[in-house]
Amino acid sequence: MTLTVDQPSSERLDAWLASRLPELSRSRIQDLIREQYIQRNGQVARPRDSVKLGDLITVLIPEAVPSEAAAQDLPLQILFEDDDIIVIDKEHGMVVHPAVGNHEGTLVNALLHHCKGQLSGIGGVERPGIVHRLDKDTSGCLIVAKNDHAHQHLASQFANRTNDKIYLCITQNVPVPDVDTVFTHIGRDTRNRQKMAVVTPPAGRASITDYRVIVNDPSTSTALVLCHLHTGRTHQIRVHMKHKGTPIIGDPIYAQIQRQTAQTGRLMLHAWRLSIDHPRTLERLHFVAPIPPEFTPWQQCLTRPIETYL
Repeated sequence: MTLTVDQPSSERLDAWLASRLPELSRSRIQDLIREQYIQRNGQVARPRDSVKLGDLITVLIPEAVPSEAAAQDLPLQILFEDDDIIVIDKEHGMVVHPAVGNHEGTLVNALLHHCKGQLSGIGGVERPGIVHRLDKDTSGCLIVAKNDHAHQHLASQFANRTNDKIYLCITQNVPVPDVDTVFTHIGRDTRNRQKMAVVTPPAGRASITDYRVIVNDPSTSTALVLCHLHTGRTHQIRVHMKHKGTPIIGDPIYAQIQRQTAQTGRLMLHAWRLSIDHPRTLERLHFVAPIPPEFTPWQQCLTRPIETYL
């Protein structure tokens, strides 16, 4: 495929491509550059190349090779499956794809066994079928592509924000006001590269989260909050709730867990609902991951069905 840089830019090539090819991770793009599968204006691109207005960027995706991850017979909570996609209710604590320190027991290991290797190859050998991801500590809806057509179609929906992603979280303290939109830029924390942070534009990337407080528990100074993501930045809800002064209960990165008034033993963030257009039939599909039992004390405080808050 060939892409044109149609706006003034001095962005690094890998970052520019990552923002326009959401089906490819930035590390995957960097691998393709190193392996000389990407050209800039007809010349082999270099890892630190920057782009400028009018540049022609050619990206060649090599044929998928058998995944290095081992298929493992692990339990999966399947919400939906057909020949094109599989939707999983990912459990808290499960890593999505193999990486350093997590070569086994991941969602990819389980999917390779369940799907007998029939997954999209676009994500590369480490991430077959993976269109988007959830943090290890986050539970809930995650969709996986079984073929490249499905992968490209779904990736386009995520990039163009035509899908809907609704999360539930429990926060320490209550966000003010009860209903609001958090619109910031999010980038790497300059003091700790393992963390993300709200940064001053033009640094970082625009990040938008709508939220609504649906339970306010004054006895513990906690809240059940419904979040609607309009973008999908790394740790977006976690960073935005921290920015509001209401970090998520059980967050090992952005909260001081030992000082929180509720101790649940997990990050209280759940990808509750996901809506997409089916990549083949184009039918609008809605998936719901059952709310984990750790949320029950707050659910019991609801005065009406949770779906009515959407």
